Amino acid sequence: MTLRPRSVRARLTLWHAAVLALIVCAFSTTIFLLVRARLLEQLDARLDRDVATIERTYGEDPGEVSEADSRAGIQLFEVLEADRVLYRTEAWARKGLHSALDGRPGTAVLSWSSRDGEPLRVHSVSFPTHRISVAADESELRRTVATLALVLALGIPCAIALAIGGGFLLAGRVLAPVGAMAERARRITAESLGERLPVEDAGDEFGRLATIFNQTLGRLQDSFERLRRFTADASHELRTPLTAMRSVGEVALHDSLDRAGYRDVIGSMLEEVQRLTGLVENLLTLTRAESGRLQPSRSVVDLGALAARAVEHLRVLAEEKEQKLEVERNGLVEAQCDPALLRQGVVNLLDNAIKYTPARGEIRVSVRTLPSGEAAIEVKDSGPGIAEVHHRRIFDRFYRLDGARSRSSGGMGLGLAITRWTVEANGGRVEVESEEGRGSLFRVVLPAG
Repeated sequence: MTLRPRSVRARLTLWHAAVLALIVCAFSTTIFLLVRARLLEQLDARLDRDVATIERTYGEDPGEVSEADSRAGIQLFEVLEADRVLYRTEAWARKGLHSALDGRPGTAVLSWSSRDGEPLRVHSVSFPTHRISVAADESELRRTVATLALVLALGIPCAIALAIGGGFLLAGRVLAPVGAMAERARRITAESLGERLPVEDAGDEFGRLATIFNQTLGRLQDSFERLRRFTADASHELRTPLTAMRSVGEVALHDSLDRAGYRDVIGSMLEEVQRLTGLVENLLTLTRAESGRLQPSRSVVDLGALAARAVEHLRVLAEEKEQKLEVERNGLVEAQCDPALLRQGVVNLLDNAIKYTPARGEIRVSVRTLPSGEAAIEVKDSGPGIAEVHHRRIFDRFYRLDGARSRSSGGMGLGLAITRWTVEANGGRVEVESEEGRGSLFRVVLPAG
């Protein structure tokens, strides 16, 4: 079982305190060792000067080394010649310093405690004919080092306590935007998706996080709105043929009809069934497309031949309205696409053009290469045209225009939505150029093959 605080603020505080404690301990240890080394270095330098003074006196007259005690104030030293004591101060003998160097021939530097517990620093330097040893009291150095250690030891807990308090306050200020975002997010429901999280500073990490959440909320809001519109429109589309079938059926049950009358009733009901079937198939196509279950298989396709086949498929509809339906092909135009999907999109464009072009109107299909090098299929009609305000929405599901493009024309508002998907799935785009009363031109643009 791990003791891990559930609060992020508490965890940040503990991490801050732990890191700062580690830094303070490392800093204090470093300071302690540096100060101690510096004090020892100063004491050793003093002892080296004492050795040099005694050596200089010995060099002038070995018999005068005792004068180093009175002249230079060196109270603890000894001079040996061939393991014979040439001179030893009284304090050296009293403190038993000769035993500190037992078993240490040659040059030596060490800390040693006398018989009465006094700490001493001892230097011993060997020369060809003699050996000089000096010592100094180390009590002051040790008291200074102990005082420094005490100060640092008391300062570390104080620093940790301040780190915990400061870290707690700092973590609270840092996490305040998160609390505000959480409180605002808690109040957002499906009915209030228009609300957004507060963004104090869009440049910092929390600001970028809030911005991303707001963008996600925007996408969710758009999805909910499209789902609401789709549900309402689909319900309306389904209700119309069902109501018509019920009305026809009720009339047939209420009235006594002859054989021809019943055939007419059944024919009307079958027409509505066909309308329902087409609506459901189109909805299934769009659902599969948006779920990614329909994956295009691209190949090099002759767009002229594809457009000609689509025209021949719908020519009978144009002939019923005495419309002029022509295809223009400017040389070989190829594109990388899925021919089945693209043909469905082109057929939908032609079907719309035939529906909304008046009798004896003209529809022209042209296949050409654009100046940009892209391949294009253009469907131009002489229908009522589309106001510019509708250009961006005509590819939405169930979107219809007033007037000529009404439900009475037989459309369900899904053809252009399917066309846009089939073209975009092939890496292309659909463009529209139209004005009211001057016809419409729909252009399918694809990467050249």
